[in-house]
Amino acid sequence: MQNFKSLSEFVREHRENIGLSVQGLAKKTALSVEEIEEIESGKELFLPATVRQKLAKGLKINPADIKAYERILIVSYDKVDENYINSVKKAILSGDVENLRCPICGAHLNTKVVRLLDLENNIALHPKAQCSKCSFQIK
Repeated sequence: MQNFKSLSEFVREHRENIGLSVQGLAKKTALSVEEIEEIESGKELFLPATVRQKLAKGLKINPADIKAYERILIVSYDKVDENYINSVKKAILSGDVENLRCPICGAHLNTKVVRLLDLENNIALHPKAQCSKCSFQIK
């Protein structure tokens, strides 16, 4: 298996190398502390161009250096057992997410529930998951 640095590791290492705290980087970039924490925790694999540019300026690097660590390949869940995917979705909706693991690499899954409105303005809950190490995700 190829060893590679994740976006979260890349950003955290650069922040630490220039001697900034998360709060310091947030102040330099005009991003919120929460945004920086989500990037460094691996919850964000893709960054909007504006966030990438602000982050690059704060880290004193080129935005292309950050983009190189963003995940381009998305492993869709159509190659994984459908029963497993359904059990993960149920666990996310019930809040039982502590032990959820990626079916590709076994790493922890970062999860969230997105609340959307349907055509009749009813709330619809959609479970989402993203691997903390590889590019597997449930959209």
